[in-house]
Amino acid sequence: MKWSKENYLLSDDPTKVNVTRTHQLLSETYWGVRRPRSVVEAMLKTSLCFTLAEDSNQIGFARCVTDAITFSWIADIIIEPAYRGKGLGKWMLDCIVEHPKIAPTQKVLQTRDAHSYYEKFGFTQNAALMSTEVDGL
Repeated sequence: MKWSKENYLLSDDPTKVNVTRTHQLLSETYWGVRRPRSVVEAMLKTSLCFTLAEDSNQIGFARCVTDAITFSWIADIIIEPAYRGKGLGKWMLDCIVEHPKIAPTQKVLQTRDAHSYYEKFGFTQNAALMSTEVDGL
């Protein structure tokens, strides 16, 4: 699928993902800074990926791990700093949660600092969520 807004294009086409650019964007985040390129390449193969572009320049990325029936984990939502504050993140997340493989599922994400932002999309904090940590990721 693809969505357009002004001169921006959001796509779930896996061929649109620029691995080098995705790795670069993620390496500038607190959660993705330790991910080697090989890990990024591997996760792209097993995720439903969303690429945000202006013309042919990738300026954003997000991904989802889903069974398309009951559960979706939305992760790695990132927009290049120069493009933030333009409503692109909201638009991107709106498109993702309405995607046919994600919309009917329970959606989960993890954030350290954007709780109030995601609450606008219907996410609530849940004390029942448990996780493990993986060294180097």
